[in-house]
Amino acid sequence: MASGPEYDPIAMGQAVVVNNIVAMGDVLVIDTDRSFTGQDGVALSPENPGEAVPGLLARGLFEVDSAIDHIYVLQNTVTVRRAGGWDHADTAAVTDVVENFLLFY
Repeated sequence: MASGPEYDPIAMGQAVVVNNIVAMGDVLVIDTDRSFTGQDGVALSPENPGEAVPGLLARGLFEVDSAIDHIYVLQNTVTVRRAGGWDHADTAAVTDVVENFLLFY
């Protein structure tokens, strides 16, 4: 039997792999193994959460942390701005949303 992620008969889709996370002040940059946009980036805010794949991802991020005020999605990179900077718990919550975004139940 091949080793790999454990099979879950309820979940569909595949987890997004986060390759790298960099925090710089109020900005968190998340590099993943999946493309969420085409060649054009998408800027999103709580007032304009957008549509399609980037918009759905942004809505999940805005829901998990009300301090997030701006998201920019460009291909496989998600840049998130949060007033007050990033601690371990904030980073973990956002990373969890990104990693599980393409799983469907």
